[in-house]
Amino acid sequence: LDPHTLEFPNLEQEKAELKFSYVLHKYLNNLTTKLTGNKAIYIHRNSGIPLIGNVAFGIVYRNSSIIEIKPVTSCNLDCVYCSISEGLSSTKNDFVIEKDYVVEELQKLIDVVDEPVEVHVGVQGEPFMYADMENLFADLEEMKRVHTISIDTNGSLLNKEKIDRLSRFTKLQLNLSLDALEPEVAKIMAGTKSYNVNHVQEVIAYASAKMPRQPIVAPVLTAGYNEQEMEKIIMWVKSLPRQPILGIQNFLRYKTGRNPAAEIPWEQFYKQLEEWEKKYDLKLRLGKNDFRITETKELPKPFQEGDVVAATMKCVDRFPHSVIAVANDRTISIPQCEFKQDKKIREFAIKSSFDA
Repeated sequence: LDPHTLEFPNLEQEKAELKFSYVLHKYLNNLTTKLTGNKAIYIHRNSGIPLIGNVAFGIVYRNSSIIEIKPVTSCNLDCVYCSISEGLSSTKNDFVIEKDYVVEELQKLIDVVDEPVEVHVGVQGEPFMYADMENLFADLEEMKRVHTISIDTNGSLLNKEKIDRLSRFTKLQLNLSLDALEPEVAKIMAGTKSYNVNHVQEVIAYASAKMPRQPIVAPVLTAGYNEQEMEKIIMWVKSLPRQPILGIQNFLRYKTGRNPAAEIPWEQFYKQLEEWEKKYDLKLRLGKNDFRITETKELPKPFQEGDVVAATMKCVDRFPHSVIAVANDRTISIPQCEFKQDKKIREFAIKSSFDA
């Protein structure tokens, strides 16, 4: 028996459908993330939850030629610099979205934008925890207006067999994290003793050789943690037969982040990159022109600051005492609110302009 198949032997179709509906109704609201035990919400095309309006899941469109999709949350690491404090120690609620629902809503948005776009899989966590990721890539590959599919990953869930399968996607570009080569420093950066930097190095080297598009290796320079590792990473990247693109990032502090260090001033950061670029004859600073980013048309905004709208509660939000409500085909996060399924919120004031 296929473990992903639910069968009702010796039942007529109508009775089987009724029984299946009963199972869905009873258990769909009791899902948890296997890795952390956190509550998980499954969003599908019949859930009544739109995919635009929340930066944690669904589709994020900021009037540019890069459209973000976020089909899953949660992470198998606990990186010290994580901007949203995601990972093994997280207690936030998680989201998983039906693959076909993501694809359908994304196509609608691309039809409105009506320009070539990059689709960026930039989830709050590790995207390869999404079981349907390869099927999602296959659908994105077929979209005529999509010129690039990029994905941010820590690489720990990849292997040679998976990369062999991914190599058939000609539009796919892997953006891989690598914050240290010294194993103990790498484990500290990843926030878990189980992190195997040698495996990630093997993945990067193999992907660089096999993938149609050059992967990007993106270390996060974090003061007091991995400054001494940057030149090691540069030299290792240069040693590969087919070099990936290397783009060193500056650690930034965020309200929701772990924030283990102070930010390096941008002038100092860029000066250091310039020195390394000259020393190693390698470009390290990536900008808009490297990613073909252009401005695109705005979506109509269904709300303006100060509007009073009626909304319907649909599920809990990522953070405690916060709910997601729906109005005008958008999701709205409402803090300090007790969740009651499908409860109507009659008068809710929009505090800031809506950003799709």
